[in-house]
Amino acid sequence: MDCPQCQSAVPEVAHFCHRCGQDLVPGAERANRRFALAPNEPVASFALISSIMPREAGRHPQTYRTALTITLVAALLAAVLGAMPIALLIAAFAIPVVYITYLYDVNMWEDAPVAVTGLGFLLTGVLAALFTLAWLNWMPFNAAVGGTDGIVAAMPTLTGFLVVAVAVPVVGELIRQVGPLVLASRPAFDDLMDGLTFGVISGVAYASFDTLVRHWDLLTGGMVVGQPTQLASLVFLEGFVKPLVMGTATGLAVAEFSGLGKGYDGFTGRYFGGLLLAIGANIVFSGGVYLLGFVGTPSLSLVLQVLWGLLVLGLLILRLRTVLQTALLEGALEAASRAEDAEQGDALGFCPRCEMPLLPGAAFCSACGQSARGRSKVSAGSSAAAAPPESGGAKPESAGSAASEEGEK
Repeated sequence: MDCPQCQSAVPEVAHFCHRCGQDLVPGAERANRRFALAPNEPVASFALISSIMPREAGRHPQTYRTALTITLVAALLAAVLGAMPIALLIAAFAIPVVYITYLYDVNMWEDAPVAVTGLGFLLTGVLAALFTLAWLNWMPFNAAVGGTDGIVAAMPTLTGFLVVAVAVPVVGELIRQVGPLVLASRPAFDDLMDGLTFGVISGVAYASFDTLVRHWDLLTGGMVVGQPTQLASLVFLEGFVKPLVMGTATGLAVAEFSGLGKGYDGFTGRYFGGLLLAIGANIVFSGGVYLLGFVGTPSLSLVLQVLWGLLVLGLLILRLRTVLQTALLEGALEAASRAEDAEQGDALGFCPRCEMPLLPGAAFCSACGQSARGRSKVSAGSSAAAAPPESGGAKPESAGSAASEEGEK
């Protein structure tokens, strides 16, 4: 498309003109932005598939939506009928299996399936099982915690709350970071979307093995008579809500480790902020589940726990889609920049403010509108800035003031 002010050709995804700084997004559309992966959905949406499986959102998301629906119905039906071993096995592995299939389908692993499966899923799963066994069976505070699902003890205890709602979520999140960080630090997997995806698979792996350890008695106990509402709620909470909460939270943190621009950002303030967000979300989720386990009857408490988990998941999905939108904008601008770089022989430059790729010769960042005439990041081996220097040593102008001054001429 062309800029309406200076008539420069700009990429379709650009928010600002890279020549004059004109804001290209109409005011009416800013409050209801379309999700770049699924234009029929707004960014502010609770759509699950296009959020946790973004690379399939534009091709055939219905396949994965159908697969998850079938596994959910099968697990709930088995729970209602009292076949808890079958219900728990389906619930524990449904999302991990579908997600690994998705990664194979989109060739996410770039011919490194062993490394990704081992570090992203199996390593996290083994560490999760050992940690859950440790705090449930080998620690001295086990008696103070009560039941593993929070509904056995008569009243909540301070020790139980600190363990279940604080200590376990914090240590659990740190465990879930190990494999994804190793993967995201590799040159082949340093994009923001890569880090996000590895975080999700680590989260669902942790939840899967944690569920198997916590409910081993139900897994090996055979048929259960009665209690269909209670059993179905337990399966839905442990097998579907919990892995999605953990996966989304961990994915958000690892995405900040990958960051924007060339290579991965590493242990920056943004990463630690994302890690704190992930830990906080898990504390809120686990704390609510623990306390609601003492409300009313076991069936009522489990229903309330499910609703609480869905609320936390919804907020995480909204945040996740905002991060994804940024990642998609980065990818589109980088593709446009590299195409022009190949023609002009320039090095790829990055905005010093938002780290998005700059178009060759840009005076403004197409993503945030920041003046690019000052010092900018450039790719390794290049000493030139991505945009020509400003004459006279004047300070960089803001996008808004530059655009208005250009309009007055």
